[in-house]
Amino acid sequence: MGILNLTPDSFSGDGLIDLGQETAFQQAREFVEAGVDILDVGGESTRPGADPVSAQQEMDRVIPLIQWLAAEFDTLISIDTYKASVADEAIKSGASILNDVWGLKADPALAGAAFKAAVPVILMHNRSNPNNAAVKEYLGGRYIGVEYDDLLEDVKSELMESVTLAHQAGIPDEMIILDPGIGFGKTVEQNLELIRSLDEIRALGYPVLLGPSRKSFIGYTLDLPPDDRVEGTAAAVSVGITRGADIIRVHDVAKMIRTVRMTDAIVR
Repeated sequence: MGILNLTPDSFSGDGLIDLGQETAFQQAREFVEAGVDILDVGGESTRPGADPVSAQQEMDRVIPLIQWLAAEFDTLISIDTYKASVADEAIKSGASILNDVWGLKADPALAGAAFKAAVPVILMHNRSNPNNAAVKEYLGGRYIGVEYDDLLEDVKSELMESVTLAHQAGIPDEMIILDPGIGFGKTVEQNLELIRSLDEIRALGYPVLLGPSRKSFIGYTLDLPPDDRVEGTAAAVSVGITRGADIIRVHDVAKMIRTVRMTDAIVR
């Protein structure tokens, strides 16, 4: 899954909104030529401390690109949103997967919208709270002082709460994908533990998406800024695959496709 961030304030420095539509088109072309399976389009930054945007502003950012992608390529398109109205328009425009960073817990209408559209849903675990965010200019934002009674058990339990919401809306198991939410309301150490123990998330019985790309737990571990975290991302991706990850969400698509194929060749 290749990330297309139509935002001005992406934590990873890859926000495309200020660079113009043609830049977004070109990045999408490069991803497809590299062999990407899914293009993930988002119009609202999820970095710690980011300001929310309105549904209309989000649609203004993402819908033109989704329409172009759907007309230009056969590649699957996912919409990264937690708003039902944005999801509706994105799916009408050509998106066929819903990627919700709040696991159906932010907008009560989203589960019903996903069921009505009959699209797969990615349910992410998220305990993000601005009060737990700390930012360093060089390394970016990270979460500190986030307490869990038992990290893995809490994450699994809260993911299953999202699964219950999906079931209540009529979404069947075969349309559900889980994401442990690396970087969302977890400390550096907690993110490392989650990747190391990803097989316990996979044991819940659903496909797993892993999104470690360029995130601050890599930066704080290696003391590197977002644009210099490709090797750290590759390490996280490789270990995640050995622990059962099925989908990898990344910025550096060409390099990570090589990483994924090599890791698959060894372990699968």
